[in-house]
Amino acid sequence: MLGDNKTAAVMVIGDEILSGRTQDSNSHYIARFLGSLGIDLKEVRVVSDDEAEIVAGLNALRARYDMVFTTGGIGPTHDDITADAVAKAFDVGIGYHPEAYALLEARYPLGEFNEMRKRMARIPHGAALIKNSASVAPGFHIGNVFVMAGVPAVMRAMLEAIAPGLPRGVEVTSVTVSVDVPEGRIAAGLSDVQKANAGVSIGSYPFYQESGPGTQLVTRGRDAGAVEVAALAIEAMLKELGVASTRL
Repeated sequence: MLGDNKTAAVMVIGDEILSGRTQDSNSHYIARFLGSLGIDLKEVRVVSDDEAEIVAGLNALRARYDMVFTTGGIGPTHDDITADAVAKAFDVGIGYHPEAYALLEARYPLGEFNEMRKRMARIPHGAALIKNSASVAPGFHIGNVFVMAGVPAVMRAMLEAIAPGLPRGVEVTSVTVSVDVPEGRIAAGLSDVQKANAGVSIGSYPFYQESGPGTQLVTRGRDAGAVEVAALAIEAMLKELGVASTRL
């Protein structure tokens, strides 16, 4: 219903996410970022710090979608294995990237650019660096995969660096109509509106508040006129049912 714009997936890498120790905010940020470019985020997958899991997940996603964005696992510690896993997924070698090495070497005082920090300069062969204006250590881009840091501020800096080279599509527009009734009361009417507006995506999202249950009805699509027509049809259906509504 949203057209033929480019598709994307996000793969979040890290045991700390799966254990609940760290809350993932990167996928939410990337979703909004891609939406502003007219790129459809179709899947978010979280995998552990396990090479086989990263390789399997990455190969599945990059075959299915136009672009894959990964976050996490490119730091200096022993469990930062993303670069090696990506190299394995693409069946290429990995080694110190001259530019990455020079950037990192210049960042640290003499004698502090140790072997573990040098790990951040290891880049799969054939990959291009992603600039990191926040902390120097780069991400990289290989094939249709963009490998970025897990630290939110650094990840966002990397997104800004790659934004100019990403494709653009028609941005999705939406209209939200809110009602203070449970969705079951309006489900049949909403289904009829969806059937009559097949080119628009219509979602129903229940919420709860002190005064009782409510529902937000969201129409989404790339044709702003069609989205508005569907929203008006929803409002008309609600009025016929005697349900007051508010646009948000």
